[in-house]
Amino acid sequence: MSDTESEDLENDKVGSYVGGRNEEGARHGFGKAVLSTGDVYEGVYENGRKHGQGTYRFKNGARYVGNYFQNKKHGQGTFFYPDGSKYEGSWVEDLRQGHGVYTYSNGDTYDGEWLQHKRHGQGVYHHKDTGAKYKGPWVNGEMDSAGEYIYTNFTYKGNFIKSQPYGDGKFVFDIGCEQHGQYYQMEQEGTEDEDEFREATATFLRWIPKCITDLTSPTPGNETCELVADRQSNLKEEEEEEEETSEGEKENDF
Repeated sequence: MSDTESEDLENDKVGSYVGGRNEEGARHGFGKAVLSTGDVYEGVYENGRKHGQGTYRFKNGARYVGNYFQNKKHGQGTFFYPDGSKYEGSWVEDLRQGHGVYTYSNGDTYDGEWLQHKRHGQGVYHHKDTGAKYKGPWVNGEMDSAGEYIYTNFTYKGNFIKSQPYGDGKFVFDIGCEQHGQYYQMEQEGTEDEDEFREATATFLRWIPKCITDLTSPTPGNETCELVADRQSNLKEEEEEEEETSEGEKENDF
C-alpha cells in the first residue's frame, strides 16, 4: 500500500499555504499546506522542506504523524493506513527501518526489526485468530534460520527457510515430552490432465518423526534418538514377553 507523499510542496501553485516563511520566502517554521492532490500537511518546515514534527493526511484517508528530516519520514512516527492497519516505530528516509510494531487489518501484529520496509532481524509475529506466534529471525520479510512457533499446547522449535520449517526440529508439548524429527519438502507429481503450462510437480511439507524424549535443553542428535528407540523397542519386547507368560499361566490353570 502506497504511503508516498507529494514532495514538491513549494511549487504546488494550485494548493494553499498558511504559516511561517524565512527571509527568502521559503516555508519555514510551523505551517499548514493544502496540496492540489487533496493531501494536507500541518507541521514544521525548514527552508521549504518538511523538517521536524508534522502530520500528513492523505486524500485516501491515510495519515502519518511523526518526525521528518529533509522532506522524508525519518525518526519515530506512526502511519495509519486506509485499510485500518498501522505501523508505529522507526523510519529511515521514508522507509520502515529499525524497531517497529505493525498491526495488520486482520488484527495480526508484528513486533520487531525492519529493513527497507520489510521484516528483517529479530521479531515476533502474532496471529490473532489462533493465538499462535512465531519468534525468531527474519530475512527480507521471510522467517529464516532457527526460530520457534508457539501454539496453545505445544511449541515447534527448528530451522525455517522462506517462512517454511525445514530440516531438524522438535515439538515440545506442555505435558512434558518432546517429539524430535525432520521436516522435508516433498515433490508431488501432477496429473496428465493438468494444464501443460503449469508446473508438473508441486512441493509440500512432510514431518518425519524420529523419537520421543523427556524435556531436553538442546535438540538431541541421531545417537540419542537411536538410544531412545532401542529403549522403547526393549520395553515393547518385555511387555510382549510378560503377556505371553501371563497367557501361559492362565492355560496352566485349566
